[in-house]
Amino acid sequence: MIVKFESGDFNVINGILHTAHSLFKRYRYEFKSNELWLEIKLVLDEFATPLTQLFMVLMRLTKEQENNKDALKVIFSSLIMVAKIFNSLNFQDLPEFFEDNMSPWMENFYTLLEIDNPLLKTGEDEDAGLLEQLKSQICDNVGMYAQKYDEEFAMYLPKFVTVVWKLLVTTGNQTKYDLLVSNAIQFLALVADRERYKNLFDDPATMSSICEKVIIPNMEFRETDEELFEDNAEEYIRRDIEGSDVDTRRRAACDLVRALSRHFEQQMTAIFGQYIQAMLTNYAVNPPQNWKNKDAAIYLVTSLASKGKTEKHGITQTNQLVNILEFYQAHILPELIHPSVNGLPVLKADAIKFIMVFRNQLPPIIVKEAIGPLVRLLTSSSSVVHTYAAYTIDKILLVRLTDSTALIKSADLSPFGTELLANLFSLFEKQGSKDNEYVMKAVMRSFSTLQNAITPLMGHVLPKLTEILLSVAKNPTKPHFNHYLFESLSLCVKIMCRVDTQYVAQFEEMLFPIFQQILNQDVTEFIPYVFQILSMLLRMHTNGIPDPYMGLFTLLLAPVLWDRPANIHPLVHLLQVYVRSDPQKVIDKLGSLLGIFQKLIASKSNDHEGLNLLRTLTEEIPDQAMAQYIKQIFILLFQRLTSSKTTKYVKCLLVYFGIFIYKYGAVIFLQTIDEIQPRMFGMVLDRIFISETQKVTGKTEKKILAIGIVKLLCDAPQTIVGDYSSYWPPLLQALVGLFELPEDMTDEQVDEHFVEIDEALGYQTTFSQLNFAKHAEKDPFNGTIPDAKLFLAQSLGKLSKENPGQLTPLISSGIAPAAQTFLIKYLEDSHVQIG
Repeated sequence: MIVKFESGDFNVINGILHTAHSLFKRYRYEFKSNELWLEIKLVLDEFATPLTQLFMVLMRLTKEQENNKDALKVIFSSLIMVAKIFNSLNFQDLPEFFEDNMSPWMENFYTLLEIDNPLLKTGEDEDAGLLEQLKSQICDNVGMYAQKYDEEFAMYLPKFVTVVWKLLVTTGNQTKYDLLVSNAIQFLALVADRERYKNLFDDPATMSSICEKVIIPNMEFRETDEELFEDNAEEYIRRDIEGSDVDTRRRAACDLVRALSRHFEQQMTAIFGQYIQAMLTNYAVNPPQNWKNKDAAIYLVTSLASKGKTEKHGITQTNQLVNILEFYQAHILPELIHPSVNGLPVLKADAIKFIMVFRNQLPPIIVKEAIGPLVRLLTSSSSVVHTYAAYTIDKILLVRLTDSTALIKSADLSPFGTELLANLFSLFEKQGSKDNEYVMKAVMRSFSTLQNAITPLMGHVLPKLTEILLSVAKNPTKPHFNHYLFESLSLCVKIMCRVDTQYVAQFEEMLFPIFQQILNQDVTEFIPYVFQILSMLLRMHTNGIPDPYMGLFTLLLAPVLWDRPANIHPLVHLLQVYVRSDPQKVIDKLGSLLGIFQKLIASKSNDHEGLNLLRTLTEEIPDQAMAQYIKQIFILLFQRLTSSKTTKYVKCLLVYFGIFIYKYGAVIFLQTIDEIQPRMFGMVLDRIFISETQKVTGKTEKKILAIGIVKLLCDAPQTIVGDYSSYWPPLLQALVGLFELPEDMTDEQVDEHFVEIDEALGYQTTFSQLNFAKHAEKDPFNGTIPDAKLFLAQSLGKLSKENPGQLTPLISSGIAPAAQTFLIKYLEDSHVQIG
């Protein structure tokens, strides 16, 4: 590539620069590593000097060819690539070469920002020309230096602030300048956020000028925004709600407001307050004509008031100098309660978004009172307005009070229930909202809030849901929409069958033909959801497995279903439900079930699913049926351990061993292992139980393993006085270590209503768990062992009586003092003494 630079043929050079950019741009996103540093160093050693020389040649040519339009196009195309490569090579860290040669690069970047050659201007209003692209990239580059290499860049920064400011006040509002203006404002925001540069902005005249000439003009709702709002609502919503507007003028202006407010909150609030008031006054003179003034005012207030924000909770920190409640009552509420749901739709959308953004700052009673107007606004003909209303209803239903309960409870929502659901479902009949994911999510969240209050409405909503399901099954295109649809169906099943189990048959009658169609037509995106709802319905049968389910059972064992990764978890869970519902009915397929277990544990990604299935078979299948397979099962487990030992597999294996020991006893466990290879049990104790026990996490998993270890310590004579007695103290110490691991808070039960469904839903190889179809994990001990520490203490007490005088010396000499202290506490708490 470097040799080609010397050719002087800029068509060739341009191609080389494009190749270099495609190779080096990954440096912006890769994680730091020694390999990456070595590669970048090699590139810099070979490429930095020729690139700089080429940059100087190009700068000379910009002057020599300033009247040659065709030549300028080639030169500026090359400069854009050079600027992009500069960004990539400097992104990870400031290279020594560029630190030493900062002056020529920065001086020329400054020169390029000042260039205004009319030959490079395009007649287009929408597509950025070469000059705009280059200046935009330079703003990005100097912004990176201001943010990352503050000290080294400090001497150049003030002049860049001046030239960028000049650029902003002289650049028009056409779409083609959007990225340039956005990057330029972002540069000012980065500088304004730094403590050392706040003196550049602390003059009230400067701040007023920034507000008047940069912030307000770039917050205005332009004609292109209006076109997007009316003609491409989906894209408008994606930018505005989902935050993909990172490169828009509005987002950049908002970031600049926040940055300036960090150091000059009081001054900013006072200055902006005047402009906000002026815009609102102008709006009041002629609302139909001047609505854009109010739109900008609302956006400015939101920017000024917001100091901290998260996707989950909205605004988390506010500017105390902005009275959000007063602004809401004076300027937001009138838009929400206006008799016309279709008038001034942009302001309606602004007002709805204001509630959504400040839902945790407005008084709870105000947020509650907003439900009625929001339900009414669902009838708006504007796709943006009714989508925002649905989105905000979902967010409000997730708001919690200080006691962690929901702000909006079933009793609060039920008076609106009929109208709410009628309005939501009517949207699926409107063009542009037939598969609106925000509306379906609001349906799901409304069901979850209403709970039993939805029962009288079920005759209306369930046929609607099944009709939608039949329609989208023909061509599934919206993963989020479809997921919320199945979540809503899951809620219908859960709520109604909890009221009366007789509804199970009605759901089966309604859903089975649709499920059959999905399975027959192999709608791969929906099959994992079908399995999850089938699991829900089958769990509700208390008298064995009905015939229709048995007719499906053989099909579930078909290899083709198990070849799809997204099917595996729901299929395993469904088979577990079959086994638990009626073990006798599936015994004749035990060989096939174990074949599935064998296939799953051979895979690193699915081994845990295989062990989950084996665990259920071990728990539920009668001993005499399992006996012939046990030795071969253990051989397979150890073969996998030998060939591919992973932490995940070892953790799952230990939990399975805990279940096996509880079911069959410690002696059978020991004998089974020693039958495979003499004295192998000692290796299992040493290399698995003693070494790996403390890696197990999860409340239930830790308890299962702990019970298994207690039985190994107290129920197997060989571990106490026999061949394996030397392992008894370290095994006890490993158990104490397991007990004293920090509690895994992620294992705590979370109210399913407040679970924010994963935003990264998708199909292909992924599996999407239905939150509302989940089932509480079965206690493998059926309540007989409430506390594992108590069980250990009682078991040691019993063992001590059977082996008087033996345990105390083993404990005092065999385990660490800290572990002894914990053990003494377990014994004291359980009122047990050992000798």
